[in-house]
Amino acid sequence: MKKSYVAGTIVLLALALTAYSERGAIMLKILPGALDKIMSQQPLAELPDGLHISLCGAGGPMPSDNRSGPCVAVMAGEQLFVVDAGTNGARNLGRMGFNQGKIEALFLTHFHSDHIDGLGEMAMLRWVADNNSGPLPVYGPAGVAEIISGFNRAYAQDAVHRTDHHGVAVAPPSGAGMSPKGFALPKIGESVTVYGNENLKIEMISADHFPVTPAVAYKFTYKGRSLLISGDTVKSPTIEKHSAGVDLLVHEALSTKLVVLMAESAARIGNPLREKLFNDIHDYHTTPVEAAEIARDARVGHLLYYHIVPPLMAPGMEAIWLEGVVEVFSDITLGQDGTSISLPANSREIIHQSSML
Repeated sequence: MKKSYVAGTIVLLALALTAYSERGAIMLKILPGALDKIMSQQPLAELPDGLHISLCGAGGPMPSDNRSGPCVAVMAGEQLFVVDAGTNGARNLGRMGFNQGKIEALFLTHFHSDHIDGLGEMAMLRWVADNNSGPLPVYGPAGVAEIISGFNRAYAQDAVHRTDHHGVAVAPPSGAGMSPKGFALPKIGESVTVYGNENLKIEMISADHFPVTPAVAYKFTYKGRSLLISGDTVKSPTIEKHSAGVDLLVHEALSTKLVVLMAESAARIGNPLREKLFNDIHDYHTTPVEAAEIARDARVGHLLYYHIVPPLMAPGMEAIWLEGVVEVFSDITLGQDGTSISLPANSREIIHQSSML
């Protein structure tokens, strides 16, 4: 019995060693089918008609393992939109199986670097992923034209190289870059419709991110469903007003307690610049509890936190960040890259999908 066991073990080890030594050849046989499956993914086609949201970036300006720069994908029926283009957002869309070439339009909430630093890559991937013949429309408050002009200039030579290399069938020159669609900042408490068709309405709403101005939120309404994306803001009566009764509130939040701890640490190690930086950011963001208060008072269906500040890097930090939230409003999700929620048309369902990453 013992000899048989030893012999069997030797055979298994030999097979394992053979498989390891031949792993390249084995992978070459498996890889074509796997690639076909990955490249044929069509998440939009698999979703029911309705409003759907996926976080292509759930973090803020500080690096995080599972929360990239601010980026929100919104699917309304068969149309794909993106709100903000933070670091890694365009790549996360691809990792989630979305064809960046199908992006209908991009909406900017404000012009802080962490919300715009992925614009060039987003526009480039959208152009060549689906041989788009027109530039990416970018909607935003007044000032968006200057932002887009700068990115277009920065990527102009890249566009020439891609057309020269891939040809006009893949990279038609007319599709390079972005085209700005600027709107005057809505009056406090009011909204302006910036995009619409028979079933969809997208509204721009003033947010309070002072001294950063302009800053806006966006509300999407489609076939009886609605969601609002706050952008960066303090707790705002205007955001609460326009969130009234929405199915999903996607709201930024900053934990004052954790950021104060970071400021105190910077002071202890003798880094006054970082101490000031951490102390400065308290006054133009919303705390997790304040966002929960908005969700409760506006009677929203669900609250999804994004633009999570600071990064939650260690065990126990999530508990500190969420301290006091469920006592105020319990229908919450702490977002991370890939978090996805579906709102099927003409229903009250709120479907939490497994992460798309």
